[in-house]
Amino acid sequence: MQIALAPMEGLVDHIMRDVLTEQGGIDWCVTEFVRITDQLLPTRSYQRLAPELQQGAATPVGTPLRVQLLGSDPQALADNAAKACELGAPVIDLNFGCPAKTVNNSNGGAILLREPEVLFKIVEAVRAGMPAHIPLTTKMRLGYDSPDGAMDSARALAAGGSAQIVVHARTKTDGYKPPAHWEWVAKVQDVVHIPVFANGDIWSLEDWYRCREVSGVDHVMLGRGLVSRPDLAKQIACARDGIAYQLKTWQQLQPMLHEFWRQVRLFQTPRSAPGRLKQWLALLTRNYPEAQQLFTQLRKVTDCAEIDRLFGFAADTFAAVELSQQPA
Repeated sequence: MQIALAPMEGLVDHIMRDVLTEQGGIDWCVTEFVRITDQLLPTRSYQRLAPELQQGAATPVGTPLRVQLLGSDPQALADNAAKACELGAPVIDLNFGCPAKTVNNSNGGAILLREPEVLFKIVEAVRAGMPAHIPLTTKMRLGYDSPDGAMDSARALAAGGSAQIVVHARTKTDGYKPPAHWEWVAKVQDVVHIPVFANGDIWSLEDWYRCREVSGVDHVMLGRGLVSRPDLAKQIACARDGIAYQLKTWQQLQPMLHEFWRQVRLFQTPRSAPGRLKQWLALLTRNYPEAQQLFTQLRKVTDCAEIDRLFGFAADTFAAVELSQQPA
């Protein structure tokens, strides 16, 4: 059984991957999608979204990182997959699950689930253009507006050469509305002979138990549930291995929040940094009342210096970083 950290655009970047994988229990993670149109992207495009490629394609604690591509042009995707492999990606993942309107309107993500024959052509082309020893994996939803074609989509992905399929158990039109339809994950696993991962609405250990029972699959990908409960993967891993585990308290999570803010200050502008912290705090409120208190305290704060003081950083800690970020 494997536990994966889901890619989530604008939320799970290299900073979040670092602090979450440090909590333990995560077997592998995935980049935010690299959008591919009709050309080969430069190296910097990959290193911007996946700086871990310069450190062995793994987070600082050694959790392997997969590079995810999104697009609809088979040859462009194949060329860029080969490029990512050259840069050190140990696995290439293709996104056929993104529900964003801007992505779908550009013929990418979940809209392609309407055309299984296109899915097959894309996966086949990408697989053929990659080194044979590097796996190709895929992520899908149950369909665009109905799960009726989910089996055809899954068969197309497997036939094209996908080594694994992650199934977000909702359609595109479902968005993120509960519930996730885990019973359809079981149906997908019945028609393909490769590992299938269940994804969607796993917020707790109890959810994982129910998901495993309903879906019939052992492998799981955690998204917002893990971001809102940072040690959820560790909790599940311990349950899997028969090891007792005590959930971390809010106080025990403070070093992680401190490190997250430190890295946000290093890699993001003073204008965007407070928003990143509040974005995460809003999700943490689901499990920690103290997060709601802190979120309320910081709701209208836009001055990084005020948050620096809250986390115990000296006034000039990030002065050099802020100076380097100013326009030339």
